[in-house]
Amino acid sequence: MIDMDEVAGTVGDYLDRYGTEHDRLAPLLAGIAQRSAITSRSTFTGHLTCSAILLDPAGRALHIHHNVLDRWLPPGGHLEPTDTSLLGAALREVEEETGLTAGDLVPLDRRPVDIDIHPIPANPGRGEPGHWHFDLCYAFTVGDAPELTLQTAEVGAAAWMPIGSAPLRAKLEQLGAAPAVVAQGAPSLAELPL
Repeated sequence: MIDMDEVAGTVGDYLDRYGTEHDRLAPLLAGIAQRSAITSRSTFTGHLTCSAILLDPAGRALHIHHNVLDRWLPPGGHLEPTDTSLLGAALREVEEETGLTAGDLVPLDRRPVDIDIHPIPANPGRGEPGHWHFDLCYAFTVGDAPELTLQTAEVGAAAWMPIGSAPLRAKLEQLGAAPAVVAQGAPSLAELPL
């Protein structure tokens, strides 16, 4: 299981790079300060997830259509008790959801490129109230047109899309992804076919 010292260190390293985001990350920082069990998916004040931005040579990012949330997202998900690192959790989720392994990926950094805090609606079927996800997003490059094997129970489709978020493009460029490689001008994810 991932311990809170790793979480605190990872978030601290992230804020050393992106200090202007301190206020935006207040709910996550409170969970760390209170030593809340934010590594457990059953902590419904909020808990950690890990995701991955996978960039192809054209600078497009892989998105999957999440069946339960009915949204296009980067591959990612909850921490598992067997995870030993946050980066490892992101890699495990990529392999589970897309079939791509660590050998298919080249990390841009060992630290997250982004931390996103977003609400998750209640899921009565799973007995889960609405809660917050504190998502640590790691960035990787992949080779030409890797073959995907989707986890169809959770993933309805996959698509390589330009990165629509200007702040995320800037962060990727800071990590060494050339501006010409980080594609711009993403269509609305809601407009994509499933």
